[in-house]
Amino acid sequence: MDLIIRNANLPDGRTNIDIAIESGRIVAIDHKLPARAVQEIDAAGNLVSPPFVDAHFHMDATLSYGLPRVNQSGTLLEGIALWGELKPLLTQDALVQRAMQYCDWAVGRGLLAIRSHVDICDDRLLAVEALLEVKKRVAAYIDLQLVAFPQDGILRSATALTNLKRAMAMGVDVVGGIPHFERTMADGAESVKILCEYAADNGYRVDMHCDESDDPLSRHIETLAYHSHRLGMQGRVTGSHLTSMHSMDNYYVSKLLPLIREAGVAAIANPLINITLQGRHDTYPKRRGMTRVPEMLASGIDVAFGQDCAMDPWYSLGSGDMLEVAHMGLHVAQMTGQEAMRACYRAVTETPATILGLEGYGIQVGCHADLVILDAANTIEAIRLRAARLTVIRRGKVISQMPAAKASLQLDGRPSQINFRLS
Repeated sequence: MDLIIRNANLPDGRTNIDIAIESGRIVAIDHKLPARAVQEIDAAGNLVSPPFVDAHFHMDATLSYGLPRVNQSGTLLEGIALWGELKPLLTQDALVQRAMQYCDWAVGRGLLAIRSHVDICDDRLLAVEALLEVKKRVAAYIDLQLVAFPQDGILRSATALTNLKRAMAMGVDVVGGIPHFERTMADGAESVKILCEYAADNGYRVDMHCDESDDPLSRHIETLAYHSHRLGMQGRVTGSHLTSMHSMDNYYVSKLLPLIREAGVAAIANPLINITLQGRHDTYPKRRGMTRVPEMLASGIDVAFGQDCAMDPWYSLGSGDMLEVAHMGLHVAQMTGQEAMRACYRAVTETPATILGLEGYGIQVGCHADLVILDAANTIEAIRLRAARLTVIRRGKVISQMPAAKASLQLDGRPSQINFRLS
């Protein structure tokens, strides 16, 4: 054996488990495996998890905060305008450098799969070329999936549809869209139809920014679900954000949720950004803005959480820590029951892996040996502590390590260390 991890707690509740790894794959999982390996790691009762997965990010914009100026209002629309100001100033080298720095952060935090939207409304397609280069460079560490994203609208921007097709031909993986940003509701619905038919004809997945608005009449998710069902695309279509659902009346939503489920459309909420950007026109009471995560889960819809932004025109914070994302999602959605909190952990691991279609993901015999040892006993404690990623393993190789988090106190003049974990 190449590697055995011993005394691991697993996300499904099993404890004191050994995991044997050979040639980059998990080959055995059991209590007290008798085998020996070249390297053995004692997890010591810590949680061993499959890696974190971010189903919604914008790597072309990451770490560009303050360029060419700061978003003074902090709003979505000023962020879009600011991105428009920045695009002519972008260079491929700078895009690659910032994305690579973010990927370093991601690896250290056990984030080994990312779906990133990339703006294709710049006719130069600089960002596409840059992120395709980044995808190649990080392939040994991170599964980077790219979405052709028409930030300015596929119909609103004269060259967007042509550019999107060019980007797909260059190697971008997923068809994106932004129907609520088109000029009219009718144009938004038409854009969904055009993009879904193009994706269906070419065998692509679809992931659309959909109804990122407080307007309860922004109902493009209904259109997206309709075309997903009509074109037989179940399991290949995702609606991201869906924040208008937070403002819709309950009767309409009671009709909408079964349609989404029957169409096999997944949903991605972005808790950090949704709670920050939505409700900006409200005084009080102020809407939270994040979509109806518990209700969708209860309806059998796959729901993941995404980071969305990190230090860019829309959001000045962010660090690639998906436990921070799960922590915020848990609070905003009031998912504080035991099973609900475990669902929040799945929303940054197993569920987004399914949405991205990752092959060999998970802790089962035959899966890739991509694992994270966390300084926590279980998934709920991991979220509570935003637990340190003690060891990150990719294809059976240790690629990152960090110490456990402890607080030092002075007691009677003597130093004492207190672990944040519960005994």
